[in-house]
Amino acid sequence: MIGMGEGMKKLSFLVSLTNNDNDYQQEQAAAAEKAARRLGVDLQIVHANNDAVTQSQQLLHFIQGSASSRPDAIVFEPSGGTGFPQVARAAVAADIGWVVLNHEAEYLGQLRQASHVPVFSISSDHKEVGKLQGRQFAALLPQGGSMLYIEGPANSSAAQERTAGMNLTKPANIQVKTMRANWTEEGAYRAISSWLRLRTSQETLIDLVGAQDDSMAAGARKAFSEIAGSERERWMKIPFTGCDGLPKTGQSWVRSGLLAATIYIRPNADLALELLTEAIRTGSQPPERKLIVPESMPLIDELTTRTIKGNAGKRHLTAGA
Repeated sequence: MIGMGEGMKKLSFLVSLTNNDNDYQQEQAAAAEKAARRLGVDLQIVHANNDAVTQSQQLLHFIQGSASSRPDAIVFEPSGGTGFPQVARAAVAADIGWVVLNHEAEYLGQLRQASHVPVFSISSDHKEVGKLQGRQFAALLPQGGSMLYIEGPANSSAAQERTAGMNLTKPANIQVKTMRANWTEEGAYRAISSWLRLRTSQETLIDLVGAQDDSMAAGARKAFSEIAGSERERWMKIPFTGCDGLPKTGQSWVRSGLLAATIYIRPNADLALELLTEAIRTGSQPPERKLIVPESMPLIDELTTRTIKGNAGKRHLTAGA
């Protein structure tokens, strides 16, 4: 392990993120930068533009560079469905620590056995995120109904786990139509806009739009807001929900009413840097996997109460009409 005694070089870390267009990835970068300043370590951040090939090439470029230019550790959030086991082995062989964010990397246990450097993963508990979403849907549609569910990419383990969790807690009387986008507002906007051009979309009654992240919920809402005529009004009245719940986006959108609910998923790139710095300086190996617990915003009970009050208000208005 690399020590940090007198005269030792300053630690340097590379953080590789999936893109720079998604609010969670932007918050990951900001959290990492803040942690690096606090810890007194050098940091470089690269973005993969949602492309797994680009990401693996970027990582190999740093691993295969001259010994003096190599980072002490790489922290990365995979762009595709792979945790890059070969790249991970190359990193560890070059004495570069390896941390995987928000992805199920089954090869870590084996890699740790032969490693002199820290190797571990940190993730949100994505199945729990999905379970919370299912409970939110139940609270928002107490009588059941139909919902449009916007998932992340098919090869994303986070998207798969969120869907699996949601299906465990969603009531049977809520029918789900699924659609995919790439974790960005623009991606969801394009997917929904294409769907709205199909005749079947006009024949589908949707009571709720749930997205696996807030930026995709915002993209969906934007697409619905561009519908002409009376249909637009109907779409804009239904609840939209997302995940991530970051202060400037998701939390703010819940307060303003753009979203009915979100799930707070704490950025974890800063935690990765803290654990790495401690491990390298003390010569220790952190636990193989750390899971971060998500939170419903608002709380499920509060969401249920709001829905009951809202429905009572609607009945009152109808009775008075």
